[in-house]
Amino acid sequence: MKSTTENWGGRATLMVAHCAGMVDLVALPVWVGVLISGYGLDPQQAGGLATLFLLGAVSASLLVAPRFARLPARATAAAGFAIAALAFGAVGMVDGYMTMAVLHVVAGLAAATALSVTHATIGASGNPHRLFAIVGFALGVFGILFMGGVPKIVAAVGAPALFRCFAGIMAFAACVAALGFPEAPAASAVTQRSGAKLPRAVWLAAIGVSCMALVQAMMFAFVERIGADRSFGAGTVAGVLIALGFVNLIPAPLAAFLQKRVNPRTVLVCGPVVQALLALLMTQSQTFVPYAAGAMFFAAVMIFTHTFAFGLLAALDPSGRAVGATPAMLMIGAAVGPILGGTVVKLAGYQSLGFAAVLIAACAVACFMPRRAANAVLSQR
Repeated sequence: MKSTTENWGGRATLMVAHCAGMVDLVALPVWVGVLISGYGLDPQQAGGLATLFLLGAVSASLLVAPRFARLPARATAAAGFAIAALAFGAVGMVDGYMTMAVLHVVAGLAAATALSVTHATIGASGNPHRLFAIVGFALGVFGILFMGGVPKIVAAVGAPALFRCFAGIMAFAACVAALGFPEAPAASAVTQRSGAKLPRAVWLAAIGVSCMALVQAMMFAFVERIGADRSFGAGTVAGVLIALGFVNLIPAPLAAFLQKRVNPRTVLVCGPVVQALLALLMTQSQTFVPYAAGAMFFAAVMIFTHTFAFGLLAALDPSGRAVGATPAMLMIGAAVGPILGGTVVKLAGYQSLGFAAVLIAACAVACFMPRRAANAVLSQR
C-alpha cells in the first residue's frame, strides 16, 4: 500500500520528519551550552553559530515553500535530511570556528528544506489541523527523550557527541523519508492553486505566528536565568523545566480534540493574550509559585495556538505554500528572540521582558483579528 497522509505509515514518517526538522526547538539550550562549555566559545560566538543555523533554515523555507508543487517531495525530504546529517557529522569532527559556521549554515539550509516539504505535505492533507497536532505530540515526546538522554551522552563522551547525535537523528529521518514519505495530492490539483496570489489574511496570519514565535523565543531563552536571578535554586528551576516538557505533551492532542468544538478565531486572538499574561507572571513575580506556573505553561500556549494557526493557513492557501513557510515563521522568531530579549534585559532588566512581550502580543492579536480568516477555517469543516 502506498504511503499517504491518510494512513499511519505516512503519518509516522511525517512525525519523524517533523521531529528531526524541528530539533532546534528542543535542543537549542543544550546546543548553545555545549558550544560554550565544550568548545570554549564565548556566549556571542555560541549564539552566533545557532543563529547561522536558524538563518539558513529561514532562507531555505522561504525558497522551498513557493516551489513545493514542483518538487519531488520524497526525494527532497530524504536528500535534505541526508545533507544535514553529513553537515552535523562534520561539525563533530572540526574545531575551526569559520568551518563550524559554514557547516551550521549548510545544516540549516538542508534540514529546513526537508521540513518545509514536510509541512507543505501536512498542509495538503485531508485534515491539516489534526495531522499537525499529531506531529506536534510526537515532537513533545521526542523532546522528553532528547533532554533525558543526549545531555548524559555528551557528559560521558564529550562535546562532539552532541553533533553526532544530531547527525544520527538526521540520518534516521533521511532513511525513513526515503522509504515512506507520503504522497501529496495530485500535482495537477496543487499546481492549479499554486499560481494564485496569496490572500491578505495569509500574510496577516503568518505575521501573527511570527510574533508569537518571537515572544516564545525571547522569554524561553531567559526562563532559567530569571529563576536563578531570584535565587530559586538550580535544582528547583531544573524541575520546572522537566515539568514543562511533560506539560507540552498536552496542547497538541487538546487542539485536535477541540478542532470542531472551539471557534478558531477565539483561539487565535486569545493565544497571544494568554502568552503575554504568562510572560508577565514570570517576569513580575518575586515568588516561586507564579514564576513556575508561568514557565510550565508558557510553551504550551504557543503549541496549542499554532496548531489552530496551521489549520487556518492550510485553509486559506490549499496549495501548501503558506504552511510550507512554517519553519521561516517560527525560526525568524527563534533567531531574533534571544538577541532582542538580551538587549531588553541589558537595558532595563528582566521585568522589562514582560512588557516587551505585551507589545509584541498586541501586534499578533491585531493580525489574528479579521473575521474573514476564521470564516475560511470554518468553511473547511
